[in-house]
Amino acid sequence: MRLKRLQYLLVALPVFFLSVSAFAIELNEAAKQAAKNNNAKVLSARTINQGGGRRTHEIKLLTKKGVVKTVRVQDNSQQKKKKH
Repeated sequence: MRLKRLQYLLVALPVFFLSVSAFAIELNEAAKQAAKNNNAKVLSARTINQGGGRRTHEIKLLTKKGVVKTVRVQDNSQQKKKKH
């Protein structure tokens, strides 16, 4: 029984870490693009799960004028995977 659990764990862990790293890259890219488009610096960035598999990246920016601005970017990575 322990051997089966260990085998499952060895298979599941790499899949989990791959999906987390891919997810982090998507958020990072969205934050960089939002900062570039608004000529601003990124204060924070997070991803919001909206149900139905939809996710939105919420990025808080500090503009050159000192104004804090929130930008929301739809994460389309799930839609791209479904089309293939």
